Amino acid sequence: MADSPAGTSPAQAAALVAAARSTRLTGRAAVLAVVICAIALSLAYPVREFIAQRQQIDQLLAQQQTLSTQVQALQQQGTKLSQTWYIEQQARAQLHMCFPSEQCYQVISGQPPRSPASSKQAVSDPWYDKLLQSVQHADAQPGKPAKPGK
Repeated sequence: MADSPAGTSPAQAAALVAAARSTRLTGRAAVLAVVICAIALSLAYPVREFIAQRQQIDQLLAQQQTLSTQVQALQQQGTKLSQTWYIEQQARAQLHMCFPSEQCYQVISGQPPRSPASSKQAVSDPWYDKLLQSVQHADAQPGKPAKPGK
């Protein structure tokens, strides 16, 4: 076999040409890459919307479950309120009512009833004082403290 001018055999030269050819980007490979990118980009938005819709569906299902639980509780309360014995029980307990043929008594102790809600309300300022204080605080300059109520 005759050697080529570069000192390589024809098999080696063919391998070098094939290696050089395989490293180059062919037109077909470029078109294939563009098509794959176009498909990926065209699918990205619908997939994102699908995921968002699934999350919204899950939220709505949870909300529906909560509402159905509330509906059941309200139906049970409605069933109780349609029964006369329950209405009578509530009237006696909450409104201190009794039938005309009965004589009712209420025992009052010498101590005032303890009510944590009423004691908190008596101690707190009225809403308009809180509003005035917040306006004065907002009006105060950053370097100067707010003046207490005038």
